[in-house]
Amino acid sequence: MEDSEDELLDLTLSVAADRERKKKGKIILRDHNNIASSMSTSHSMNPYEDCYEGEIFRLLQVRDQMLRQDHRLWNKGVVVEDGNGLPLIHLLLTAATVVDNNNFGSALENLTELYKIVSLKGDSVQRVVAYFADGLVARLLTRNSPFYDMLMEEPTTGEEFLAFTDLYRVSPYYQFAHFTANQAILEVFEKEEEKNNRAIHVIDFDVSYGFQWPSLIQSLSEKATSGSKISLRITGFGKNLKELQETESRLISFSKGFGNLVFEFQGLLRGSRVINLRKKKNETVAVNLVSYLNTLSCFLKISDTLGFVHSLNPSIAVLVEQEGSRSPNRTFLSRFTDTLHYFAAMFDSLDDCLPVESTERLRIEKKLLGKEIKSILNYYDIDGVDCPKYERMETWKARMENHGFGGTKISSKSIIQAKLLLKMRTHYCPHQFEEEGGGGFRVSERDESRAISLGWQNRFLLTVSAWQPV
Repeated sequence: MEDSEDELLDLTLSVAADRERKKKGKIILRDHNNIASSMSTSHSMNPYEDCYEGEIFRLLQVRDQMLRQDHRLWNKGVVVEDGNGLPLIHLLLTAATVVDNNNFGSALENLTELYKIVSLKGDSVQRVVAYFADGLVARLLTRNSPFYDMLMEEPTTGEEFLAFTDLYRVSPYYQFAHFTANQAILEVFEKEEEKNNRAIHVIDFDVSYGFQWPSLIQSLSEKATSGSKISLRITGFGKNLKELQETESRLISFSKGFGNLVFEFQGLLRGSRVINLRKKKNETVAVNLVSYLNTLSCFLKISDTLGFVHSLNPSIAVLVEQEGSRSPNRTFLSRFTDTLHYFAAMFDSLDDCLPVESTERLRIEKKLLGKEIKSILNYYDIDGVDCPKYERMETWKARMENHGFGGTKISSKSIIQAKLLLKMRTHYCPHQFEEEGGGGFRVSERDESRAISLGWQNRFLLTVSAWQPV
């Protein structure tokens, strides 16, 4: 417990040092269902919920009051400044402890107190703690509880897309991952140009909205001529057919602006049985694993996926993962603390990327980051084992090596490009760029230049590494 509290103290002091930079702003919140009417449908609650029905009702009332107060503050353009995040974080740690111990009464009492002092309209600590409180309440309740679905409400496809677009536009977070991965893929293509018939096949295990690929299309087109065209084929796995169709349409439309590039897209649903990826003779095969493996429901599925990737014998496999401490042997509380560190850094970085009054910041936090926080705190593998989602670079390295991959060095060009990206972002993020710690975003070479990480202050956020079968 003392180690966790020391870590949280460091976290709070780090955030508090930047408080004077926060700007006043506004927030929009949706209307919430009447809690009393929800209580009348609570027939699915477990025995603990039945015993503490009054306390649950009180907790949800206080939460609803917090959300309504934030809505009123939005209309007045007021920002809540707590100015003292240490007691707030200690109360959150206490709540996490009693939730983990299944101490239902104490958990409800602590979480109710949290909702009285957090705010989606406040500073970065208040905001991030609000979402962690929601995640803890959901963890306390059964999944059959009507309140569980209310707390874990999923954004619509359109809402999630808009939030992703906002984050992609204002923060270097995703662009760092995509540009660095693309540069590694481009360099492998260039290395094999004499034998690959100027053809490259990218297999993307999470094509999402396809935002990664326009920059690669443009880079390849700059190397092509009308008499010597380059062929780019992307096989992309997606969550649903509509997303795949929209991604295909978006990429094909973009590629039409480059007549010297032959572009193909093949969309496959996640989980599809891959029988034939239609590999062309001697083409360069690149596998893209950007924030994909941590979405799988258990370690066995990760192992199966890496085995399949190895069987493709790609020229390169690019791995991008959020930096965490996932381990089946760690306690819930230690993993909770690590997750809090990660998302506190994310929320703090957003304060320097967007003014507090922006609707974009609220949308990003609510529809992307808040959703992810609540998901992580309630994430279990297929056997019902608590299975958090982020791991450290060293863990991924060992896993890749155990599946027959060897790491390759990140080129100096990739590192220069990443640093340039951050300097270009000073329009949004006023922090001075610093490579070795300090305020703001930073780029760090790791593992003897076999990996490159994006960090916020002293916290790693994303790590990119490149691998080849050995």
